[in-house]
Amino acid sequence: MAVLGVDFGTSNSAAGVTRDGAPYLIPLEGSEMTLPTAVFFDFEAKRMLIGGAAGKALLAGEEGRYMRALKSLLGAPLMREKRNLLGEKLDFIDIVARFLMQVKQQAERDTGERYDRALSGRPVRFHADDARNAQAEVDLREAYLRAGFDDVAFMFEPEAAALANRALLAEGDLGLIVDIGGGTSDFTLFRNLAESIDISASHGVRLGGTDFDRMLSLENVMPLLGRGSAIRHAFGNETHVAPTTIFNDLATWQKIPFLYAPESRRLAKDLAQYAVEPEKFARLVSVLGDELGHDIAFAVEAGKIAANNNGTGKVELGVVERGLGVPLEGDMVEKLLSPMAQEMASAALTTVAQAGVAPADVTHLVFVGGSSLMQVTRNSLSEVFPQAAVHHGSALTAIVDGLSLAAESAFD
Repeated sequence: MAVLGVDFGTSNSAAGVTRDGAPYLIPLEGSEMTLPTAVFFDFEAKRMLIGGAAGKALLAGEEGRYMRALKSLLGAPLMREKRNLLGEKLDFIDIVARFLMQVKQQAERDTGERYDRALSGRPVRFHADDARNAQAEVDLREAYLRAGFDDVAFMFEPEAAALANRALLAEGDLGLIVDIGGGTSDFTLFRNLAESIDISASHGVRLGGTDFDRMLSLENVMPLLGRGSAIRHAFGNETHVAPTTIFNDLATWQKIPFLYAPESRRLAKDLAQYAVEPEKFARLVSVLGDELGHDIAFAVEAGKIAANNNGTGKVELGVVERGLGVPLEGDMVEKLLSPMAQEMASAALTTVAQAGVAPADVTHLVFVGGSSLMQVTRNSLSEVFPQAAVHHGSALTAIVDGLSLAAESAFD
């Protein structure tokens, strides 16, 4: 019975199977092998769009609700809260399930096979808290079953990447997978053997590329909307700093949709009424009223990538106000993100320590995951493993390549 390998990621997803001993990735959207993990509930057409089509609908200003980074909600009580969407009461497990169902259906159309079972990637740790970490896998399993799969097995994502990248190592070499994804950072230490790999240790932390975006947004964009600004008391001349929660949520991909509730919009208007700098809060009112939170998040992400690749970038905020924007210099970005990158490096050292191996014994670092492309993460990891040769696996497909290879024997 055929088994589908599925990498359900925070930012992007992919699926594949093995053909002639090699991974075959399913084209999920046109010829694209990866699919943005995003959905858009189109209120006018009364349908749910996924992937790039969801993003296009958002940017085109279609009336509806956009959601991204749903994986980050796994394990939270919020996953099982019902909401009215397109005339149905749905929880977030339903939404993830419908995303996975479309992936399943596309795989079946493309290959002509039926997939009743899946091998799914998962982070080493969804959350630091053990109970919440366990619940996240329960939630994800239920989503696969609601999507139409009869059974699902799980494999740690960096272990899948290790399987896909073993050809980079000679026999006996000791490799460390550095998987920096959208929501988590995962590490697997493995030794390459003649015909297989031996996993020495795997470890992970809940920290990834969306946390980079959040930090850049909080420090560079949210002050333009009032973060850190003074609010006058209703009586008297005293002031206090604007509450931070609304800005924290607006800078967090998965929390943005919840800010469009009436109480958040009322809070923004109240802050604007008593603000010392009312023009800033007028922008906040506009952002919530016109539901521009994801537009800002995309602009921050684009500016981050440009600064990383070119040494300079800009967060273009013309959608909020004509001519508004924030420059992002590469040095500033690296300085701001360095503490998180160092936390990732510390987690990598923990992985090696769990295996009883010295950092100097690691012969190869293999970077995978979209946020492994950030120079700040590569610098931090290379500093603590200076003797290791550095390799860059397929940033967006290394995990699904490994899952595809492992899928055939996942239920043996």
